[in-house]
Parts: sequence; C-alpha cells; structure tokens
Amino acid sequence: MKIAGIIAEYNPFHNGHAYHIERTRAEKGGCEATHIVAVMSGNFVQRGEPALLPKADRVRMALAGGVDLVLELPLPWVLSSAEAFARGGVAILNALGCVDTLSFGSECGDVAALEKIVDVMQSDRFPALLRYHLEGGIAFPEAQSRAVAEIGSDKLAALLARPNNTLGVEYIKAIRALAPAMQPFTVPRMGAEHDDMAPIGDTASASFLRTVILSGKMLNAAPYMPRTAYRLLSEAAAAGHCPADAKRLERGVLAALRQMSADQLAACPGISEGLQNRVKEAVATAATLDELEQAIKTRRYPLTRIRRMLWSAFLGVPADLAAETPPYARVLGYNDRGREILNRAREASAPLLGRASQAEKLTGTARQVWELESRAADLYALTLPKPFACGAEYTTGVIHAE
Repeated sequence: MKIAGIIAEYNPFHNGHAYHIERTRAEKGGCEATHIVAVMSGNFVQRGEPALLPKADRVRMALAGGVDLVLELPLPWVLSSAEAFARGGVAILNALGCVDTLSFGSECGDVAALEKIVDVMQSDRFPALLRYHLEGGIAFPEAQSRAVAEIGSDKLAALLARPNNTLGVEYIKAIRALAPAMQPFTVPRMGAEHDDMAPIGDTASASFLRTVILSGKMLNAAPYMPRTAYRLLSEAAAAGHCPADAKRLERGVLAALRQMSADQLAACPGISEGLQNRVKEAVATAATLDELEQAIKTRRYPLTRIRRMLWSAFLGVPADLAAETPPYARVLGYNDRGREILNRAREASAPLLGRASQAEKLTGTARQVWELESRAADLYALTLPKPFACGAEYTTGVIHAE
C-alpha cells in the first residue's frame, strides 16, 4: 500500500483534477499511489469566498473522481495565507501517520527547482532581505520574489510568478517542518492555467467554470468536467445547492462589519499596521462588497488577501488559530480503499472525527474550531439558491461511496 495525500478545493472538480489524480496513481512516470486521501476546504475557499457548492456535493465529486478518503481542512486554515493553508493540510495528512507522499500540481513540474527555492527561503540571509523589501511598502509576494532573485537567481524567482508553483513551495516548506518523512511529488499543470478565462482543449480553469456556472450557462461547463462530476453538479443545482453566490449574503456581511469597532477589526486575521482604520472608514460608505474591497485595496494588500480578511471578520475567525496546527481531522467521505487508509490511521496523532456526536467530546481549541465551523456552515447556507436550515454540520453524515 502506498498512500498519497492531495490538498485541494475541487471548486468544482474538473478534468485537470482528474488528470492530477490519474498521474498520482500512475505506475509509469507517476507517483504509483494505491490509495489517495484528499484534504479539502469546506464551505469557504482560500481565494476568500464561499465555495460554489456545499462541501458534501464536492466530496461526492472527489470520490467519483478517484479520491478514496476526503478529510476537511478547517476554516481558519482555509481563509488564510498560502503558507498557513499548506501547513494546515500537511499537518492533517501527517497526523494520520500513514501518508507516504504529498502530490500537488505545479506549472513547472519540477520538484527539485521548487526545493531550491525553499533552500533560498531558509537561508540565513533571506529573512532580513525579505523584511527590507517589505519595509519598502510592496506586497509580500513581490518582496519574496525579489529576495529569492537576489539570493538565488532570476530564474528561480520567475517560478514564483505562477500560483501553483508558489503553493508547491509552501507545501515543501510545510513538509520539511512537520513531516520530513513525507515525499513531495508534483504533476505538471496541463491545459488552461490557474485563472485562465479561456479553455485549452478539454481543460478549463476552475475560475472559468465558476464564471459560466454563475452566469446561468452551466451546460458550457460540461466539456471540461468528468461526466459524473457534471451530473453531480447538475443534481446539486436542481436541489438548490448550487451555485452559491456571496451577493445573497452581501448586506448581511456589510451590516456585521459596520457594527464592529476598530479594535474588534484589529483582532481579525490579516489585519495589521493600522489597516483596521482603513476598513472601518471604507465600510461606513460601501454599499457592496466590491466597493468595500476596492476601497481597501492597496499595492501591499491585494484583493484576495482583503477578501479573506473580510470573510474572516464576518465569520468570527480568531487571528491566532491558523498559527497552530488543526486540532482534529474530520472525515467527510470515503470508499472501500478509504476505509483501509482509516484502518492504517488508528494511531493518528489527532482525533479523527466521523459522527457529529464525537465533536461533543472536544475541548479547548478543538471545540472552538468545531463551533466556528458550525456557525460558518449556517451562514454559508444563505449564499445558496435554497438555503438549508441551521445545524447542517450535525445532520450531514459521512459520505460512503462504493
């Protein structure tokens, strides 16, 4: 048995994801995994917005697409930086105690090159040089790229201009810190790139698919999704589970933010250096989330970071949680091979949650994260065409696939 881990969002599951899983299983030129466990974001995603459809529907897509076991990445690590997102996912995989490899997509398809970037970032000179560039008022990604270029090379720094390469670097950093026995494996990204709005062949970015689905042209997504994934998407839409749209909750978010004091905003994730005052001033006049985001945006604070910050503030995510590692691993779905992974993980170093009743026994940080996740699910429901009732975290069971 060789178990590979994948950290994903499947928002929605498309042909590129299917290709990644195929290469992770492949014996020739692949990872040769016999079993695959995915750590998946829940009802909100790392780009700072509600997921297109509820996590239960995305779990069904993942299991139909070749994943054997799906675990949840809790909200604080989802609505966070690439570094915290990667660290949270790797920590959960490592807690199982049986994952051999982390498989991830990248534009370069070269683990050795990504490891060289990590070597540069972990060199003695890097922290001071990064701080120097940040003090110049530029955004973190640009400051990081400049520091890598000066210590390493322009060629290495150029790799950081591509989002999957950057996330791959964070995965490798997390592996070195938390799971040194785990091996990184990367699959070259094929076809359309991360946020490309033009498909290439039968591959389209998730951004393109979300755009056409939200515009009411769901059938246009069909060529770029596995047949079963598209059927599940259609069934979710028919049931009123899709597409989620933040605009349905927009005034609720603005109302909550308007009631927060500057001190309360300052205690939210991602807010520092007096940014709370800028947020407080902007939210007093903004009539839409787009207006609010544009009013706050600066060269140093790009839109994705602002969106994560605003949703974290609205959902009540404490600023310090993502600095820790997830306190439990929640099982969202599995098949027969997934059950074999769970059997291998009986000595997991973090609690494995299946039934909601198990959450009642949680204490401390674990209890705090569970309650946060539950509240967030109740609010997420209001972004759906047909909102479901409160308490979905307790009433939606683990999904079993044949």
